Amino acid sequence: MTDSRPSRRLRQGRASLAISFFVQGAIFALLVTRIPALQDRYGISDGLLPLFLAAVPILAGVGSVGTEHLVKRMRPGLVLRVVQPIVSLALLSAGSGTTVWQLALALAVFGLTVGALDASMNMLGVSLQRAYGRSIMLGFHGAYSLGGIAGASLAWAGAHWDLSLPTLYAPLVAILVPVALIAGRWYVDHQGAEPTEGARDETTVGMRALLPLCLVMAFAYIGDSTVSNWSAKYLEDVLHSSEQVATVPYNVYMVTTLLGRSFGDLGVRRFGAVAVVRAGALLAGGGFAVVAAAPGAWMGMAGFTLLGLGLCVLVPQTFAAAGRLFPGASDAAVARLNIFNYVGFLIGSPLVGALGGAWNYRGAMLVPMALVLMTIRYARSFSPLPAGYGDGHERPRTVDVG
Repeated sequence: MTDSRPSRRLRQGRASLAISFFVQGAIFALLVTRIPALQDRYGISDGLLPLFLAAVPILAGVGSVGTEHLVKRMRPGLVLRVVQPIVSLALLSAGSGTTVWQLALALAVFGLTVGALDASMNMLGVSLQRAYGRSIMLGFHGAYSLGGIAGASLAWAGAHWDLSLPTLYAPLVAILVPVALIAGRWYVDHQGAEPTEGARDETTVGMRALLPLCLVMAFAYIGDSTVSNWSAKYLEDVLHSSEQVATVPYNVYMVTTLLGRSFGDLGVRRFGAVAVVRAGALLAGGGFAVVAAAPGAWMGMAGFTLLGLGLCVLVPQTFAAAGRLFPGASDAAVARLNIFNYVGFLIGSPLVGALGGAWNYRGAMLVPMALVLMTIRYARSFSPLPAGYGDGHERPRTVDVG
């Protein structure tokens, strides 16, 4: 009987990559949860702040595109080892400057390198999942969620104790950078990258085949950005909760995201990716419906709980599906798909804000609900490719996006 357990090297690679996902989750949370403090430190007006915030995902998209070309010359693991410390140092720089141009430069560096970081991390995750031969991507994103909870908790402590941004960021960055560098010694690159039987045997990425997954990625991040940017305002202004209660939904959302990702890989192994994606979309759609119809704060929080359980499975499975679709060019597919992470983030918050102002916020919640439910239409794109594809005689069945 052969031992089907992954090798020690693969297990080390999986653990080290999970650490990097955790570190990135913490760093990102430490930035976004302290935006008001950054605004106060640099004296940025409410009118100018959205420009700074929009620049980060735009530059991250540029960084993701650049990574597609960069990994043709160097391994994704090396890219990740280089950019992760830079992202952390850019956070420290953003919190330590004294003039607006210093903040702009720090956020520009953060945006460019975080795009490269997100792309290279998920490239390694897709490669490792292929080597394992079973679903493990949700676990990596669960580590990111755990890091986000840790970072947000540290940011809350810093605000509670009235710590300056340099005082908060400096010791954390001093810990996280060495942790990421040490973990990077065990990254595993391009495991099982050769196309397998029944898979697409191409070394280029066709955007027509990738487009359904790109749409799902954008829809998922429209939903996610709606929760992160509007949940507190929705509870306080629409459901008339207290200011303290209004801070709870995002924390609940993050916790349920972590729970869903912790057990999601088991669901994929038992029921398949298509079933998990459909269930996630239905849960997320139901969550938005509950939020829109909620008579009070507690029912609203129940809706955000469903949202976390539903949305959490979509992004990891989308990256994994891109790797299955283009096993000979999975790095390029992941880099291009990652751009739609930032597209969804850029669209989601302004879309809900504009609809809420022009119409009402209950009605605005129905728009991300409809978009997330559209994921069900594209769920077949998450299935393993039919046996025999790749021999030149069959084309994969893809969903008509026109």
